[in-house]
Amino acid sequence: MAHEKTVKQLQREVDEYISQFKEGYFTPLEMIARLTEELGELAREVSHVYGPKKKKTSEAEASISEEMGDLLFVLITMANSLDIDLADAHDGVLAKFQSRDVNRWTRKDEGK
Repeated sequence: MAHEKTVKQLQREVDEYISQFKEGYFTPLEMIARLTEELGELAREVSHVYGPKKKKTSEAEASISEEMGDLLFVLITMANSLDIDLADAHDGVLAKFQSRDVNRWTRKDEGK
């Protein structure tokens, strides 16, 4: 998959997928539980790849990429259900970081 998608496209694709089922979106609390579950699975994969505790031979194969995809999917479902535009949310957070952390880190061009 060498194509780029906008955040709006991702949100629309997830909505189209969820909308085909009568049950629709889970409640916000159910989605928080799912986010927590998926984050735990991602943490476990990162620990297996980068930490000292390697997988048992009996454990199923998974990947950091797959677990990030699962986490992203659940985050998008939650945003959709709460009518949150993730692109707008991202813009707001990035502006906050750029303002708050303007002098916090050493810029690459300053170290010369």
